[in-house]
Parts: sequence; C-alpha cells; structure tokens
Amino acid sequence: MTKGRRRRAKPAPNQKGRRRRLKPIRLWREIPILMAIALVLALGIKTFLVQAFFIPSQSMENTIMPGDRVLVNKFSPWFGAQPQRGQIVVFHDPGGWLEGTTTPTSDNALVRGIKDVFTFVGLLPQSDEHDLIKRVIGIPGDQVACCDAKGRVTVNGVPLNETAYLFPGAAPSTITFNVRVPAGRIWVMGDNRGDSADSRFHMTGGSDGTVPISDVVGHAFVLIWPPSRAGGLGVPATFQQEGLTVAPSVPVQPGAVALLGAFPVRLAGRRLWRFRRARHGEDKTTRLRRGTGQTGSGGRSDAARDRDRRARRGPRRADAP
Repeated sequence: MTKGRRRRAKPAPNQKGRRRRLKPIRLWREIPILMAIALVLALGIKTFLVQAFFIPSQSMENTIMPGDRVLVNKFSPWFGAQPQRGQIVVFHDPGGWLEGTTTPTSDNALVRGIKDVFTFVGLLPQSDEHDLIKRVIGIPGDQVACCDAKGRVTVNGVPLNETAYLFPGAAPSTITFNVRVPAGRIWVMGDNRGDSADSRFHMTGGSDGTVPISDVVGHAFVLIWPPSRAGGLGVPATFQQEGLTVAPSVPVQPGAVALLGAFPVRLAGRRLWRFRRARHGEDKTTRLRRGTGQTGSGGRSDAARDRDRRARRGPRRADAP
C-alpha cells in the first residue's frame, strides 16, 4: 500500500458491512399459517367467550326466525352468573326433548367439509350435540302458572304482558300448569307458543318440565344474521315489574345469630373502654394543672405528706425565756 493513503477503518467485529434484507414469506406458506391461527382463536373464543348458533326451528318466531344466527355469551357462566327472567338461553337437551330429530347431511364431500369447518367455528350446529333455544320465564323459587282470569301467564302471582315478543295471534298457553321451580333449575318457553315443545310439554312422567341450570350454555344477546334484522336481544320490560322477585327462605342458624349478636356487644365494649381511658387521662391532666401532682400509689404530693406529719406531731412549744 502506498504511503500517504489512509487506511480504511475495519468494521467492528459485532457489525456487518451490509444489512441483510428480510425475505417476505411466500403467499403459499403464509395462508396456511394465518388459517391455523384463525382457527385456534376461533376455537378459544367459541369455547370460553362467545359462540354463534344457527336457528333451525320456528319455536322462537318472530323474535328469532329459522335461518337466523345469534351470538351466545358463554363468558358469564364461568363466573357463576345465573340465567335471569326474560333472557333467551341456549341449553343442552335435558333428555328426550329432541328425541327423533336428526341433522341432515349432504352427499357432496366438499359441502360436508365446508359445513364441518363452519360447525367447528360455531356458525352451524353440531350434528352430535342437540341444543335448544328458549326464553326463561321462571328461575329457582318462582311459582309459574297459567292462566289467570285474562289468560295470562303469571310469575309469583304477577301477570306477564307478553305482547312484545309473542308470535302474533298466539295465546300465552293452551296448556294449564302451576309449577314451583326447584333450586338449580329454570322454566323455559318459546315465543311461538303454538310451535314450541318447551317446559309445558315435558311435565309428564314425574318430571316438572324444568331445565337444569348446569345444562345452560349461555344467553343469546345479539342477532347477527341476517343484517336487515340484526340487533340486541334484551330482556322485555314485563320481566322488570315490581313484585316478581321473591326473597328466598333461609333457615335461621343459632350459630349465625350468636355471631351476629356478638358484634354489637363487642363494639359497645370497645367504646366503653375508650371512654373510660379518655376520662382517666383527662382527670390526670386536670390534677397536674392544679399543681397537686401524683406520686406513689396513693397519688399524694410531698407537700400534703409534710402537712400530715406536722399535724401528727402536734403544735410546737415556745422556747423558755
């Protein structure tokens, strides 16, 4: 190398002369990865959060029509949320409600594959799981009956005004019933009462027609298909009447009563102890301010003890001249 030329600085060992360009993932590799991630997310959401259900029957007309799709909240039951009156719930067949019904299958393998994918993500019902969708009328402890003098369904003696959701022209019920809903169960009915095999049709054979809450998948909260009818599925106003709620009867336990009674006694004792302590401190401060002081167990001052000693000696005699 000729003199006078500057040597080029060598790159540091941890640095490279040129940056490597990231090569984009090819499309044929990226699509399967994205589909796998989407399926895993869909499975997780379907299992724990929200699931879409396809409605095949007329039992909930005109609130939900055949072919509609609804989203069901499966998240709340994980935290102990219980079904409420007026909610539309999806539940597993308690036993014999869907006996004899089958899900039709297609002869086309491609169609069956697409349906299996839609079933996996919750857009179509599963052929091996029979679920039903109904409206909750009674919850544990309710007395559900039909009908009153005006032909209305009553809950705990309060009549329901069901014109907002009943199928036009349908009677509240053509079957009479009077059921006390047991603990851990609910009484359900379809909005299309003339075409709904609900709790009323399963009171035979020693059963009261109620559904175990453990079979409830979740409550439907929104209709997503078709877009022209999409909207929320809230609780009708008739289920918010005063008087529907009945306070459950809880047996009184002697131990609980004793425990509750101990709290005011303990509180009164603590207040009395604080009062006496505050008063004792006030008396002590008052005596100190008066100059009496406090010494010994008797609380007498030195000056007082000197006066007592002089009094015991008697008067002093004057000295002789």
